[in-house]
Order: sequence, then C-alpha cells, then structure tokens
Amino acid sequence: MTDSPGKKKVVRASEAQSKNGKNIPRSPRQADGPVWAPTEEAARKAKTSRLIAWGSWAIAIIAEVATIIWVLPTANEKLWLLLVMLVPIALFAIAGNLMWKKANRLSPASKENAFAFFVQNQLGAIMTVIAFLPLVIFILLDKNMNGKQKAVAGGLAGLALVLIATLTGIEWDGGPSQEQYAEEENIMLQLTGKDEVFWVKNGSVFHVCETVPDVNKESADGRIFTGSVAEAHEAGKDRLTKRWQSEAVKHCGYTQDEVDKVAHAATATLEDPPAPAPEDEDAESDAPEADDQGSTKTQ
Repeated sequence: MTDSPGKKKVVRASEAQSKNGKNIPRSPRQADGPVWAPTEEAARKAKTSRLIAWGSWAIAIIAEVATIIWVLPTANEKLWLLLVMLVPIALFAIAGNLMWKKANRLSPASKENAFAFFVQNQLGAIMTVIAFLPLVIFILLDKNMNGKQKAVAGGLAGLALVLIATLTGIEWDGGPSQEQYAEEENIMLQLTGKDEVFWVKNGSVFHVCETVPDVNKESADGRIFTGSVAEAHEAGKDRLTKRWQSEAVKHCGYTQDEVDKVAHAATATLEDPPAPAPEDEDAESDAPEADDQGSTKTQ
C-alpha cells in the first residue's frame, strides 16, 4: 500500500478483498477458443451468482402465479392485498437482475454468437417482463374490479415492470463481452507491460495509471484501487476510460508515438501480430466523460 501523488492510498484490489475473505482471480487467455476466459474461481463465482439469480426469478414468477390464481379473484374487495403482493415480486426480480449482472461481469459472453450474447446480457429485462406482464394483462382483463381499481393495480404493476427492467435489467451499452475484456487487457499489456489498471470506489470506469486527476480527486473513501482488468470489472467498473490515450500521454508518462502504436493494435490478441488501424477509426473525443466522483462528463 503506497501513497499516490494526490495523497490517496493505493490499494491492491486482491488485498482489499482478501480482508473480507474474498479473493478476485486474474484472468488468463486461451490460445484457442474464446479470446478471453475467466479463471476457474471466477467461473465458479459466476455460476453461483447465476443460480441465485434463477432462484430469485423463480420465486418472483411463483409469487406472480399465486397472485393471479388466489389474490386477483378477490381484488375487488381486497385491493390492498394485490398491491402488497407486488412487493415480493419486485424485490425478487431486482435481486435476480443484480445477481445476473454480477455473473456477467465475472464471466461475460462472446459476441461471436450475436443471439446468445443478446440473451445473456438482456436476460434480466426479459425475466422482469415475464414476472410482471402476465399479471398486468390479467388485472386489465379482470371482470370483478372496477375501472379505478384496474387503473391503480395495473398502473403500479406496469410501472414496476418498466422501472425494474430499465434500471436493473437492461444493459444499455450492450453488456460486457469477452472481446471487450481481451481488448482492454491487450491495451494495458502492450502499453505498460502488465495487466494493471486503477480505479476508485464510486467510479464507473478504470484508468491507465494512479496519477490521473479523476482518481486523485478528494473522496470520502480516500483510496485508489489497483488490479487487473478482470478485477476492475468485478469491482463494478464498466470499462477502460475512453480517454485512455490522452490520459496516458498527459498523466502517465507515455509518448504519443507509444500510445498510437498500442491504439492501432488494440483489437489484436496477444498471440497474433498487431492489426492495422482501421481507416475510419473514430478520433478520441475531447468531450468530458462521466468521471469517478460523479461529476458531469460525457465519454
């Protein structure tokens, strides 16, 4: 543990996790097969998270079916009971979605199969629809409730569906992928010679080095975490900052030529020779990015 130039403590993610009885493994590559693969430990954690997710979704759907069969017929007299039943359905749907997203960070899908990639990353939204949409339909078709009761119950169930699906189910950026992890690891290995990145607790992205301003701003936590790309993703970070090129030159001591060479080969695997830079590759935007302390940036 060392002091950074911003007087924050630099903490290895694996050390911080091991204090809580956890250990985040580093991610090896495979010479053949997927471009990136989790370690056995990460795969085991992902499997456990997925089992918990499926169990949570199952409970939510069972509660929905029970509500339709036993509660809805008396909803005109006991509307409060119908509304109460929406709570466990919502809670278990949310729990399932969050555990599924956690599993996908540990063991992401490959983009090679577009359909499987879509389903794995958007399954939370799909299961949320299954847990709520049939109930909404049965409420609207119920012959015993009056219009006001249908509006209240159907409106709340529909609102829960939309909010849970959009806030915890949908992966708006498409979701993590093996290709993304491999590319990020390639960038760091080719630029710095090691799979090591830096982030802060409340940030959404990770960075090239510990001296960048975004990780040295004052924060209540007062720590900068360092670890592998896989560790950063397990810690909840979405990606390598899109400004990594300017960050490396301005704050991490690399030359523009060094950064350009890495950028041109960013999509090549370690076993393959560097790929040429695409002719239509987008230039790095100068627009600000959502930073690690919650201020408004756009990349």
